[in-house]
Amino acid sequence: MKKYISILTIIYLGFATPGCKKYLDEKPDVKLAVPSTLADFQALLDNYPVINNADPGSGEISADNYYLFDADYQALSTDYFRNMYTWQKSNLFMPQSNDWYYSYRPVFTANTILEGLSKIAQTGNNQNDYNNVKGEAFFVRGKAFLQVASLWTSAYDPNAASGQLGIPIRLNSDFNQQSVRSNLQETYNQVISDLRSAAALLPVTPLHVMRSSKPAAFALLARTYLYMQQYEKAGLYADSCLQLAHTLLDFNTLNAGANYPVAQFNAEVIHENKIPVPAPLSNTRARIDTMLYNSYATNDLRKTIFFKAGTNGTHVFKGSYEGGGNLFGGIATDDVYLMRAECFARAGKTNEAMSDLNVLLIKRFKSGTFIPLIAANSNDALLLILTERRKELLMRGLRWMDLKRLNKAGQNITLTRNINGQTYILQPNGPRYALPIPDDIIQLTGMEQNPR
Repeated sequence: MKKYISILTIIYLGFATPGCKKYLDEKPDVKLAVPSTLADFQALLDNYPVINNADPGSGEISADNYYLFDADYQALSTDYFRNMYTWQKSNLFMPQSNDWYYSYRPVFTANTILEGLSKIAQTGNNQNDYNNVKGEAFFVRGKAFLQVASLWTSAYDPNAASGQLGIPIRLNSDFNQQSVRSNLQETYNQVISDLRSAAALLPVTPLHVMRSSKPAAFALLARTYLYMQQYEKAGLYADSCLQLAHTLLDFNTLNAGANYPVAQFNAEVIHENKIPVPAPLSNTRARIDTMLYNSYATNDLRKTIFFKAGTNGTHVFKGSYEGGGNLFGGIATDDVYLMRAECFARAGKTNEAMSDLNVLLIKRFKSGTFIPLIAANSNDALLLILTERRKELLMRGLRWMDLKRLNKAGQNITLTRNINGQTYILQPNGPRYALPIPDDIIQLTGMEQNPR
């Protein structure tokens, strides 16, 4: 019988990893044979190496915010990275240590918790803790499913989603249940169901942004509907988030000369997730796309907050919301403002769209220099917003899905890599926008591979 080792070959619930954090209350010992109490389940959710610190970087490696010099490309330690950078058909993922594995590991944790909660009686004394644990488990699972879909499926087509390949929807912890692919409509239905359940249960303000919250669930619902091109719903959920969490950083208060000017857990962060920086994206290798860098105005503080000089007149990224070399994969208010602005523009609400955009940009320009942008119509507003979306949200693991959804909407963005005199091209809406499922997963499960 084919087993669920396809996704979790190694059982890692975090029982052997206390994962205590100085900013959370000290947790009980989690070296347990079987989790059975609310405290046990909360400890699993607070195991940040599994839940918060392993978001996928494959999409950003595949996207167009950067390029590699030939020497840096050749110096990459494995063919997996080289193949991913040039959009090859196969052999993109190291067996058992890849973004597929690290994305499904939290799903197993969430399923274990949701199953265990059915055995705990709800009382007046434990109701808040019970709801928080259950809401976090739904959030963790919905978020993971959305990330897997963003990498391993094609762009959502509202007219054909029931016929598009989706992802394996694991809703229990049974390793013996065979993994099969859903269709894409079923995939997004499950993401929405999980995140709606999370939003109904979670508090507005979490103990720490390492934990999920109601505004975080609203933001992910907005992102989900944005990917589905259901802009009215995306805008409503973005608005619901911003009603609860709307603080923006004033970049005038940051030290542009610092190695990493933007602090971790800063005021914009709604939910914290880290993308461990993959080798191609290290700021010793990844050179920011020249046209992208040149698109920032002189008085745009992002030009010095986000970037520093590299070699040979190039620039590298230093603007991570992790306050260090790793990349931010979480949820922040700047992203939510841009989602709501885009949805306003697509609805023909030009003034509202530009208001949101200008609220963000005034915090990004040198004090006294910003002149609010004006759009003649909603199409102009949309163009301005999408331009600023790329400039604001680079290196956050969002560009790959943006490329897919925008190409599906007719943008026709062609990607090109030049390595050792050879040109590699990724055509808009091509099958290689759905990354190949790791080869060892296909061998173990027999599930259908993405066409390449």
